[in-house]
Amino acid sequence: MSTLRTPDDRFADLPGFAYAPRYVDDLGDPFTGLRLHYLDEGPPGAPTTFLCLHGQPTWSYLYRHMIPVFTAAGHRVVAPDLIGFGRSDKPTDETVYTFTFHRTVLLRLIERLDLRNICLVCQDWGGLLGLTLPMDQPDRFTRLLVMNTMLATGDAPLGEAFLAWRAFNNRSPDMAIGDLLKRACPHLSAAEAAAYDAPFPDARYKAGVRRFPNLVCDRPDADGAALSRRARDWWRHDWRGQSFMAVGMKDPVLGPPVMADLRAHIRNCPPPFEVADGGHFVQEWGAPIAQAALEAFSLN
Repeated sequence: MSTLRTPDDRFADLPGFAYAPRYVDDLGDPFTGLRLHYLDEGPPGAPTTFLCLHGQPTWSYLYRHMIPVFTAAGHRVVAPDLIGFGRSDKPTDETVYTFTFHRTVLLRLIERLDLRNICLVCQDWGGLLGLTLPMDQPDRFTRLLVMNTMLATGDAPLGEAFLAWRAFNNRSPDMAIGDLLKRACPHLSAAEAAAYDAPFPDARYKAGVRRFPNLVCDRPDADGAALSRRARDWWRHDWRGQSFMAVGMKDPVLGPPVMADLRAHIRNCPPPFEVADGGHFVQEWGAPIAQAALEAFSLN
């Protein structure tokens, strides 16, 4: 597998992100030798592990406002970079990037780190993938914090807003990610916006960025669609943990209507925490969300 590895100096002195990188490269075939980066903050024996999964085109930097809230309350945070993003290795062949590939990486990582009493924290692709994990590892998951995401089950239209986003992505093989984040999150500083560009020195590193919108299941037989339908049924009938939903109300793609539909499929999910000014990348408004979730879970 041909891969690229972003030079370490690209990640020097990023604002609000003084976290030590950690890596695994032993997740078994076909991933052996493929290096995955993750953050691991807080005590290993903490009562709860917050597993924070990012989406496209971001990386674990997106969680920098939420991590300190969780760790200050005495909990552990594990925040991986999906393969192709952040400090993780980046296969150059776009066909490597499949729903099953990324889901399996996450399952293997959870087993490799032996994570337990997990609160799944997910948004965007972190949810499309992450929401399919607990049904196959039910003894490891106890809570859910879900933000601006969906289950791509392949049996419902994806919506005009998503189709427009996918078309824009496909017209932008060297997407200006920092500029995109700045437009979506006007309160970002120039240095923070630039941090989202750090993993991608040039277009060669963006195979995952280009590929992900085209992996969203848009037909019943798409890779991941059957898994997502099974997950939908599991969340509706078998989920026994606590849930907390936060919605960036200005998200044009995965905003209030999509989240209302998702909530209807999560057993005993309470009304959402609404972030009036928040957009799709709602973690950029994340500290109040994290605090409200801790209070709702009685973990503060």
